[in-house]
Amino acid sequence: MKRSTMMKGFRVIFYITLLIPFLFSVLQPSIQATNQQSLVYVVPVESNIERGLQVFMERAFQEAEEAGADHIIVEISTFGGAVDAAAGIGDLLQQTQIPITAFVRGKAISAGAYIALNADQIVMTPGSTMGAATVVDSAGNAGEAKAMSYWIQAMAEAASVKGRDPQYAKAMVDIDMEIEGVVKKGEVLTFGANDALQYGYAEKIVNTRAELIDFLELEQAKIVEVATTVAEKIARFVTSPVVMPILFSLGSLGLMLELYSPGFGIPGTIGVSALLLFFFGHMIAGFAGWESLLLFIVGIILIIIEIFVPGFGIFGILGVVSIIGGLTLASFDYVVGLQSVGWATLITIIVGGILLKYTNKKGLWTKLVLEEGLEEEESQERFQSKKDLVGKTGRALTKLRPAGAIQIEDRRFDAVSEGGIIEKDQLIRVIYVDGTRIVVSPFADTLTDETK
Repeated sequence: MKRSTMMKGFRVIFYITLLIPFLFSVLQPSIQATNQQSLVYVVPVESNIERGLQVFMERAFQEAEEAGADHIIVEISTFGGAVDAAAGIGDLLQQTQIPITAFVRGKAISAGAYIALNADQIVMTPGSTMGAATVVDSAGNAGEAKAMSYWIQAMAEAASVKGRDPQYAKAMVDIDMEIEGVVKKGEVLTFGANDALQYGYAEKIVNTRAELIDFLELEQAKIVEVATTVAEKIARFVTSPVVMPILFSLGSLGLMLELYSPGFGIPGTIGVSALLLFFFGHMIAGFAGWESLLLFIVGIILIIIEIFVPGFGIFGILGVVSIIGGLTLASFDYVVGLQSVGWATLITIIVGGILLKYTNKKGLWTKLVLEEGLEEEESQERFQSKKDLVGKTGRALTKLRPAGAIQIEDRRFDAVSEGGIIEKDQLIRVIYVDGTRIVVSPFADTLTDETK
């Protein structure tokens, strides 16, 4: 009897020993799920909405997906921006499988409202607003009918997909739409936090992010705040439709002034820096490729070749076309790129004309351009006698690159080298005279002591 009892005990221990690994394998996943901390990514949507912001958000959402985030909070505080950028961000939100909450902290105006409508749910702070999404151009005027029609439908679709009444989204854009007790004809709809909650355009009103986390039942979650990198901040700044023509203008003006100043100074540095900043920002944002930068560099080289060849010929034309092509290809939108180039060209022509006309009298032009002031009679005399200089030799008073000053028979003239740079004090010979333009070439490497 005793032996039988012991055998039963051994059998029970044996079966328990076999059962423990099985139970552990079954219960382990649920134990890990219980202990695993939830992960929430917070992505800010601030300031102006442009293509640089879209690139930043694509990077942030990709990081959230790779990290296995349980929720994404898009914190919105913006007065809007570019429609195309907002559309791209809206697509990003629609395609993301992770639950998304739009947390409106202040303003979700215009394109900001569209981004909020693409989120799975909207939470607002007291006093925040959302709406006023009418399309306007750069001058603040109402957009074209085609653009307005597209945007009305886009807003309605974004609301409808997330289970919201699309008529309110349409009223945020269409001033001809009237909803009794909500918005009058001739006005666009803007929801306050309480109105948004009442009409189903917000799920909750909270004071802080901590309250939002409680509402989402993610109190123990790890919060990861995604911040823009320095490169992304530059990209956001540079890709602004307002900044682009400014950079183009600084670039063209700087290089234009540098052509007339001795050495490489401040104007050229500013011009080159502005253009490099443009390309850097657009390459970081993913709009510009190496081919656009290469095309731009080729254009600069062709312009330099043209400078050292008298007359405006094929190299100059190809250079200008290459530069415009490179800048346009690097832009996020070809139309915006061409418009920016056009504005920069117009500004350069105007400023260049003003400098040419007035700086002589103020003394500034004499610091930028190698020329000397002449009385009218003396200028006329020199104009008549310049053709007699062909074949004569002299020396360079300044460095010719290609423009500079020369001396022939104790008389000073402005001249242009036929090709290449002529160093100061180098002997020169006059090749030909074209109107008031004197073209020279090197005659000897240096002056002899007797000539000096």
